[in-house]
Amino acid sequence: MSILSNSLLGNRQQRNRRRIQNPSWEWPKINWRINVMVSSSVTVVLLFLGLLFFAFDQPITNVAIQGRFQRVSPLEIEKIVRTKLHNAGLVSVQLDDVKAAVKTLPWVDTVTVARVWPRGIEVGITEQVAFARWGARGLLNSRGTLFIKESEFIPPELPQLSGPSGAAEVVAQRYTAMQGRLIEGGLRLVALRLNERGSWEIDLDSGVSVRLGRRQVEERFARFVAAALKVVIERGTDVAYVDMRYTNGFAVGWRSAKRIASTSDLDENPEI
Repeated sequence: MSILSNSLLGNRQQRNRRRIQNPSWEWPKINWRINVMVSSSVTVVLLFLGLLFFAFDQPITNVAIQGRFQRVSPLEIEKIVRTKLHNAGLVSVQLDDVKAAVKTLPWVDTVTVARVWPRGIEVGITEQVAFARWGARGLLNSRGTLFIKESEFIPPELPQLSGPSGAAEVVAQRYTAMQGRLIEGGLRLVALRLNERGSWEIDLDSGVSVRLGRRQVEERFARFVAAALKVVIERGTDVAYVDMRYTNGFAVGWRSAKRIASTSDLDENPEI
C-alpha cells in the first residue's frame, strides 16, 4: 500500500514540474501610464520645435550684396536671388539653389550665401580676373578656366593663348612657368600656341617667335634661355624666329636676309 502511494505521489510531482516548466502563454503586461507620459512628451517636443521653426522662418525682405564690382551688376544679382526665394522664409530658403543661380552669371567667380537674422540674406561675390585671352574671344582666369567663350570686351594687354579644346589649363600653366623665366631675362611672353599635333610656339614682345616643337619642350625652352636668349636681346630687331627643334643647338632666322644661322650643323634637319 505504501509503495502504491509513493508511486502516485511521484507521478503527481512530475506533472506539477511539467506545468511549472511549461506555463501557459499570457498577454504581456503594458504600463500604460509610462507610454502615455512618453507619447505626451514627444508631442510636446514636436510642437515646440514646430513653433520654433515658424518663429525663426520669417519671410525674407532684405537682400544684401557684398563685393567689389567692375563687371558684375549688383542689381542683376539681387534680381536673380529674389527669383530663387519663392516667398521662402529665413530657415526654409535653399541657400545652395541661390548660390548656383548666381554662379551662372558671367564674370562671377565665387559666391557665398548666408542667412541674416531676422529677415535677411547676404550674398558675397568675387569677380573673375582675366588672366589671358583664349582663341578669338575667350578669356581665361589664373587657374586656366575658360570662364567666357565669347567676350565683348578683350583687354588688349592680356597674353594670347591658344590650343585644342580642353587644353586651356595646360597651356596656362606652361605660360606661367615660361613667363617667369623670360621676365628674369628682360623679355615678356605675349603669345603661346599649342597646335593640334602637339607642337608649341611662343611669341616675345620683341616680335621674335620661338619654335619648341613637340618633344622635350621644357628642355628646349631651358636651352633657349641659356643660349639663344642673349642673341634675341642683343639683336632682337634683326631676329625673326629662333628654332629650338634641333638636337644639338638652335637656328636663327633673320629679318633682313633669307639665310639661317645655326649653332649646329646646317645639314641636320630639325625634328617635326
